[in-house]
Amino acid sequence: MDTIFTLLMVLIMIASILLTIVVMAQNPKGGGLSSTFGGASSAQFGVQRTNDFMEKATWTLGAVIIVLILISVVITGKPSQTAPATQQPVKKEAPAQQSAPASQSTTPVAPTK
Repeated sequence: MDTIFTLLMVLIMIASILLTIVVMAQNPKGGGLSSTFGGASSAQFGVQRTNDFMEKATWTLGAVIIVLILISVVITGKPSQTAPATQQPVKKEAPAQQSAPASQSTTPVAPTK
């Protein structure tokens, strides 16, 4: 089960890095990679196709990340018995009051001159 969880975490990290790259490649003003191919309107991978691909890649990678996270939560299951939430609370006892030893007097002694 540990290896499956590790594999899922690696896949989530790869998908997250790819999603970051896809989002960074997009231009918030509509340019991005599509502005590079804008001059050649007859190109087979033109402006509209680039925007569609980037949008589909963004949504797909986001969905993949969500699904992988949900699968990892289901695989890990319930918390183990050693988790802090399932342990019994420890009762702290109040410290016992210490009484003065019998050899010492509790009344102050007046200094002698």
